[in-house]
Amino acid sequence: MSINRYYQEMAHRYIPAGAHTYSRADDGYPVNAPPVLERGKGAYIWDLEGNRYLDYGMALRAVTVGYDYERISNAAIEQIHNGNNLTRASKIEIEAARDICELIPWVDMVKFAKNGSTVTSAALKLARAYTGKKYVARCFQHPFFSYDDWFIGDTVMNAGIPEEYKSLTLNFNFNDLASAEQLFQKYPGQIAAVILEPATTEEPKDNYLNRLKDLCHRNGAVFILDEMITGFRWHLQGASAYYGVQPDMVTFGKGMANGFSVATLGGKREIMERGGLFSDKERVFLISTTHGAEMCGLGAFVETLKVYKELDVISRIWQSGRMLVDGANAIAKDMGIGEYFEFIGVPCSPNFITKDKTGEASLEFRTLFVQEMIKQGVLMPWVAISYSHGDEEINITLEAIKHSLLVYRKALDDGVGKYLEGRPIKPVFRKWN
Repeated sequence: MSINRYYQEMAHRYIPAGAHTYSRADDGYPVNAPPVLERGKGAYIWDLEGNRYLDYGMALRAVTVGYDYERISNAAIEQIHNGNNLTRASKIEIEAARDICELIPWVDMVKFAKNGSTVTSAALKLARAYTGKKYVARCFQHPFFSYDDWFIGDTVMNAGIPEEYKSLTLNFNFNDLASAEQLFQKYPGQIAAVILEPATTEEPKDNYLNRLKDLCHRNGAVFILDEMITGFRWHLQGASAYYGVQPDMVTFGKGMANGFSVATLGGKREIMERGGLFSDKERVFLISTTHGAEMCGLGAFVETLKVYKELDVISRIWQSGRMLVDGANAIAKDMGIGEYFEFIGVPCSPNFITKDKTGEASLEFRTLFVQEMIKQGVLMPWVAISYSHGDEEINITLEAIKHSLLVYRKALDDGVGKYLEGRPIKPVFRKWN
């Protein structure tokens, strides 16, 4: 048995799903994907047998500069040597809070945590305390907000969540203001907050975000933007700045510390202070975690912010994204399969869509494409571009796409089953295995 497979079996023996994030589990990848990874550097990763892959997963989009970027790693190590986790607030904790508040004009105060789920849930708790209302509305098209009951109970994978919790989360549709208006009409004076991402593959249209914010304020609800993915990718101040909207509260994570575990809830002082010591209102137990302000991660964040500014990381991500999208779509068009395979979305965070011969979205064809890219040394479960994806990496990727789409074209003619090795990938949110 290979060392890769040995560790894969051991992972499933000791860890439910074999990984600590469902997006890393085996069922989301073709059978030829590297099952276990050992290290990463720049835009590349290595499995336990020394095989190297050009990576577009980038730690679930958390690494935006590059794996083990020396300045950032050293900044984290420096804070480890300072003790890493002290008895009272640390110097770096306060500096990190100041830096993000000074960076983003609509953020007056922040609370740090280790994961995005913690801060999105905290935002809703705070909104409920601030407004005195119980319902929350989330955008139905946006795939993930939290592992907590308020969100998971509103998905098909809701085992273990009491029915009482499920009824408190309402749905509206992105770019459809009428669907949100209908919720406020159906639950007048009862909705505490609206939460959504500012954009995914679909961008807001017709000043949608500001119109939705105005609707919230007219109805006494808090307007929350989840910038886990868009933050530190669309714009240094987030997609909020890119689309010209100022949320009441905003959440960040993933790329803010180049892969180190840092997430934050930020917002207006009048709301955030409800979790502090100076409010004359009833106290809110906001976020209180032993490791939430761990110094190594916050040291990494402070240095990452400097790197972003000095190297203009955002511009590189957009530039490489445009080069990849334009190149891949040109290849597909030249092969005559542009209607079946296409890169879409915002260039700084694009997605590829795969369709079968009937023109329907197909997980089998998506699996086939990812499978063939792996054979070319490129791991592309999705497309997370980093600063380390330079021209050379994009050219390598386009060459791999050319080879992979040759097989894709054959599969359209001969049937995908002839070329797919093993089972197709599966969505995370499903009722049964």
